[in-house]
Amino acid sequence: MRFLKRFYVGIIFFFLYAPIIILMIFSFSDSKFRGHWGGFTLRWYVELFRDREIMSALYYTVLIAVLASLIATIIGTIAAIGIHNMGKFGRNIIINLTYLPMLNPDIVTGISLMILFVFLKVERGFFTLLLAHITFNIPYVIFAVMPKLKQMNKHLYEAALDLGATPSYAFRKVILPEIMPGVVTGLILAFTLSIDDFVISYFTTGAGVSNLSIVIHSMARLGINPSINALSTLMFITVLLLLLIVNKRSSNNSRKENAV
Repeated sequence: MRFLKRFYVGIIFFFLYAPIIILMIFSFSDSKFRGHWGGFTLRWYVELFRDREIMSALYYTVLIAVLASLIATIIGTIAAIGIHNMGKFGRNIIINLTYLPMLNPDIVTGISLMILFVFLKVERGFFTLLLAHITFNIPYVIFAVMPKLKQMNKHLYEAALDLGATPSYAFRKVILPEIMPGVVTGLILAFTLSIDDFVISYFTTGAGVSNLSIVIHSMARLGINPSINALSTLMFITVLLLLLIVNKRSSNNSRKENAV
């Protein structure tokens, strides 16, 4: 029985990570054809940094993701605190409304935002792309922070005020440290979703501003540049390292709390 459980889990992880492993292996292949090994080389990693189109797309992708995740995390955290402090009836209504953008198909959200920008006569480009990413990231941040607010002792803030702390000081020193794991989770989730998005970006960007998903989609018609394999490998390793660092910090904080 134990063997079957391990085998089942192994099959799941195989289907999840086998495509990524194959992509990483062929990022070192000297052949331009997908699925054909042409010998080991670092050629595509060198050409990656020489390709202006890919580098420009990477620049906009990272810049949009960083700005959108930071702004969405700030707005989402404040919104989560406000929703948490509402009455039960109003809180349930707002939570259900917050679910809608997450359940709504991306194509509907993308077209809706495009029509809004056209109606407001806002020229599509970097600014509209940033606004779109902030918009669809906010609900994910809210639902990442809400569980931590529910777990927190609701009297901590009142106790800090009774001891002479100002509201802003009590928020920074009492509330924020308690909900910080949820804030960090929301930030990482927003950053990942922003990098991954294609549909909403496609409808809300303009000429001269393209992220990686749009560039890769345009390449698919003529054949994807093998340098994309190298870029995907570097991005996967970077995300993996960030995840390990976050988990390490979380485990260290848990040990400190248990020691106290």
